[in-house]
Amino acid sequence: MDSLSVTIMDEIQQANQAFERTFGRADAPGLARLYTTSGTVLPSGHEPVVGQENIAAYWQAAMQSGIREAALHPVEVEQLDDDTAIEIGTYRLFGEAHQLVDRGKYLAVWKHEGSQWKLHRDIWNSSMPMA
Repeated sequence: MDSLSVTIMDEIQQANQAFERTFGRADAPGLARLYTTSGTVLPSGHEPVVGQENIAAYWQAAMQSGIREAALHPVEVEQLDDDTAIEIGTYRLFGEAHQLVDRGKYLAVWKHEGSQWKLHRDIWNSSMPMA
């Protein structure tokens, strides 16, 4: 892995840690600000969620359903150009008392805006068996 790849992996990991901290504070508007203004969330079983206001509402509903914590683990990050990167990773979602609610994999497209990387497209799906 070259030094550019290590750098982008570190930067995306820092952005993921900001996501985890913000989620842990139940700060849905703060989560939405981690997305670009035209960011899109593509959750399984839902229509696309577009824009920061709608993304905040989506995450607020997820938190109200009992999800309390998100853990993200990047597996691969590739920088496509100066302001675009793609990430593949795994996630775990926890409820009360750190009970595992879901685990799965995700793909994220990141855009560099100003001085930080922001989520631009965010899609994930569960690895847990359907109930």
